[in-house]
Amino acid sequence: MNNLLQYPYSSSRRVILGQKCAVATSQSLATLAGMEMFWAGGNAVDAAVAMAIALTVVEPTSNGIGGDAFALVWDGKLHGLNASGRSPQTLRRDLFKNLAQMPSLGWLTVTVPGAVSGWRSLWEKWGKLPFEQLFAPAIRYASEGYPVSPVTAEAWQRAESIFLPLTAPEYQPLKQVFFPHNRAPSVGEIWGSKLHAATLKEIAATGGESFYQGKIAQAIANYASDTGGLISTEDLTNHQPDWVEPISTQYRNLKVWEIPPNTQGIAALMGLNILEGSDLQQYPRDSGASFHRQIEAIKLAFADLHDYVADPRSMKVSPEQLLAKSYAVRRRQLISEQAIPTATPGFPAGGTVYLAAADEELMVSLIQSNYNGFGSGILVPETGVALHNRGLGFTLESGHPNEIAANKRPFHTIIPGFLTKDDQALGAFGVMGAPMQPQGHLQMVVNMADYSMNPQAALDAPRWRYLEQDLVLLESHVPQNVVLDLIDRSHNIRLAHPRMFGKGQIILRQDHVLVAASEPRADGLALAL
Repeated sequence: MNNLLQYPYSSSRRVILGQKCAVATSQSLATLAGMEMFWAGGNAVDAAVAMAIALTVVEPTSNGIGGDAFALVWDGKLHGLNASGRSPQTLRRDLFKNLAQMPSLGWLTVTVPGAVSGWRSLWEKWGKLPFEQLFAPAIRYASEGYPVSPVTAEAWQRAESIFLPLTAPEYQPLKQVFFPHNRAPSVGEIWGSKLHAATLKEIAATGGESFYQGKIAQAIANYASDTGGLISTEDLTNHQPDWVEPISTQYRNLKVWEIPPNTQGIAALMGLNILEGSDLQQYPRDSGASFHRQIEAIKLAFADLHDYVADPRSMKVSPEQLLAKSYAVRRRQLISEQAIPTATPGFPAGGTVYLAAADEELMVSLIQSNYNGFGSGILVPETGVALHNRGLGFTLESGHPNEIAANKRPFHTIIPGFLTKDDQALGAFGVMGAPMQPQGHLQMVVNMADYSMNPQAALDAPRWRYLEQDLVLLESHVPQNVVLDLIDRSHNIRLAHPRMFGKGQIILRQDHVLVAASEPRADGLALAL
């Protein structure tokens, strides 16, 4: 990576530049919530938390009050926050004995929601404004309503086929709140929720305590008890987010940082380690040779990810072992000019929203999610709290480190990213989209480190997505010569809708200038002053 301000790749969007502060999210109203905090005298953490809260209202198809969150924050050093919850203490393995795989809906998928605890922890450590003030934009959007934006409306309409057919009693409150006319709102239609507004006011007034030890916690536990759920007041009271040491790898002249397991961020780092031995600069950015090497690297990384990564208390292999450069060399030797049909694990030695915020002292990379769309399908009556289905991240495979168990964090897909150079902060980046996330991280790093793209150009560039075995998705505007080259290399290629390739934001700093970028595949907005 050289000058972030150069523009070697064509794009219809302009780079956003500033000196004092910058924000970027996948939803313009949420971005404005962050700017409100800066205008009120707040800092980047105030802005990030306000945007995270606002996103639960203005992009409810991807996250909610009842989800999880992770963050990386730079204040002169990098801090990691894991605000994901654990499975209920009373969960029993025999509840799944007649299932072939983890269910995607219902109480068995619900783990303790951690997002609210994440907001509180970030604010306690760095916030300048009153905690309640961070909720003001979200409460206003929920109370007054807002016009639903195009990409959010599309996701909402796709969710109709999943949630409208549900007839069990526990699913009816969610349908009443998010599908009030027995349909999803259309583009430009005004949607709001008095329930969300009231719940956010309660969380704000109690500093988040009500969600884990008060009125809201009791409502969650009561509804679980009434409709067959396992979450208890004890589960909620015992929840605590963890400050964790970020993990990293050196790629070219950049150091790339991720949250450690139970997240999949390590896959991006493993993929970059494998890719490090390839001289990508000898190939054009949009070429079969470059795409092929990137795809094969992430394919090998995913094989290890799915076999080894889980709640760190259950892992049999350490992150340090998986990230050893010597191990990457061995994995790299498996890459040839033809696609690996099915990657197998090696043997190493011994519906999501992302946002970024920065000011002159702090830089924040934050991600939160309800997992699949509206999550479990369960919304706690009179609260607006849609509970996530993060338990879907567990496996039923006996003996696997990520096997479902009580009081355990599931394998997590959501990952914030961060870049440093020469021990100084470069900035925050992230790409949403379940298994697309580490693949998106790898592609953003390659675009900037190997092809000298500025942040907006890196986001705009056409993407690939590895699915399984030899199956790879490409965006429809990938050049035809690249498609044919990959087919010749035995990749099974399919062209796919842009929504399959994630939604990202980036804010980087160079020479006291902030460079902000937002994803063209979303309703996003980047702003800077």
